Amino acid sequence: MSAERPTLPPVRLHPEAELARDALAAPLLARAVRLARWAGPETRVGAGGELVEAQLPAAAEHLGLAADEDGAAEASEAWRLAVDTGLLDVHDPEGDDAGDDAEGTVSAGENLGLLTGGSPQDVLTIWLDGLEAVHADATAPVFDDFADLVGEDGSIDFDSLDWDPEAEAEFLDGVLGNLYLLTVGDGSEGEAPVPLPALAASMIVPDDMGEPTDDILEQVSEAMMRLDDQFRLLEPIGIVAYQPLDETLLAEEGEEAQPPADDEDVSRYGMVRLTPLGLYGIRARMLEAGIDAPAIGDLEDKGADTLLGGIAYYPEAAARSEVEQWLARRGPDGAAGELLDAARGADQQAPLRRLHCQQALALVGAEAESAVRAVLDDAELGGLARVWLAERGAADVPPPPESMIFWLAIDTIAAQLEADGDLDELQGLVEGLSGQHSGFFDEAWRVAHPATADVLEAMGRLHSDKKKAKEARKAAFKARSRSGG
Repeated sequence: MSAERPTLPPVRLHPEAELARDALAAPLLARAVRLARWAGPETRVGAGGELVEAQLPAAAEHLGLAADEDGAAEASEAWRLAVDTGLLDVHDPEGDDAGDDAEGTVSAGENLGLLTGGSPQDVLTIWLDGLEAVHADATAPVFDDFADLVGEDGSIDFDSLDWDPEAEAEFLDGVLGNLYLLTVGDGSEGEAPVPLPALAASMIVPDDMGEPTDDILEQVSEAMMRLDDQFRLLEPIGIVAYQPLDETLLAEEGEEAQPPADDEDVSRYGMVRLTPLGLYGIRARMLEAGIDAPAIGDLEDKGADTLLGGIAYYPEAAARSEVEQWLARRGPDGAAGELLDAARGADQQAPLRRLHCQQALALVGAEAESAVRAVLDDAELGGLARVWLAERGAADVPPPPESMIFWLAIDTIAAQLEADGDLDELQGLVEGLSGQHSGFFDEAWRVAHPATADVLEAMGRLHSDKKKAKEARKAAFKARSRSGG
């Protein structure tokens, strides 16, 4: 029933059907589909499955691209994606005399039919394969003249590139991870663009550095240039919306654009935001890498114990959304009783489960009343039940015994301490609860709650009244002595 703090805040994903439509509309995949349908028996490919150069102009024309090198390059890129995603199957040349220069053929791949006749999940799986291929292209080495890398024996000298594929992939994944965290963390879910210099700096500048050194600024500049190239490659697959770096800055500053000064228009240096499809795609890559990246709706088919444990550290709005989906799937019948059963316990996270249980019961509504009344005499849930009934204006709510009042106060503060809530709010809660009862600390240390001593110690740190803070610390000492801790 215990829960670990998620590495990332939960993301609110768009419905799969909507994401699948976005995937099909991504320019690069859309072009790949058109070429896969265009290809026929006369289409010829090289040893690596690439469309032969002589047929690139026709492919570019079919896509409505310019009849120049750029158009041919874009057609070649779309063709490679069609092969990489299984929209086309490549067949090697037949015959014993087929040499290295022999040309192969292609036929429609199974995935081409899935894009139109499959489920949204089928479409997204194919799109994720495309994202993987584009990601690999984005982290590939950059060189000015390929001929310089080819030795006399025809071998390629990759060492001269000073290229570490793992480091390149790790850096781009780190950038995308930071962009994901910035997007999910501010609740905008992809609406707010992030300046490219800020994104580059998030990977380069140490957290404890004040004024960046010239060396650090140069590294940020280099990272900006590399990211500008990478986001231009990633945008056509649909994961980002990118406003590229203003190329006039390169003429002004030389080969590399320097990070902007405080008074400069930062948008000229590139702005990027994740699309809803991008949130889905990056999360999928994180899950594949074993990173905990929760999404709203993950818990809707789980039991109440998993629900309350799973939302333990969610932001309030995300927790509410998850509970709403859980209730919508389950219906109100029996939900209140299941939530109350899951809220019991003496472990460290139990107070937080009870807090979320109370908030969830508020969403159940009147149907919860009978289950709530059934736990009025429960030592752990009786206080929660009375609060819930009082908030609904219910009649015939029995007054709580004094011991339950103090137990609920300790439990409430323990929940907020575990949640790492706002410090000012927590201080207000501490002072409010202790101020409601004269002699609070004379009685609180006797409360048979596993968190009593820890809560009283925290109250001693947080209370602004020095006398009360001292009383809290003395009470904490008594509580530890009483429990033998």
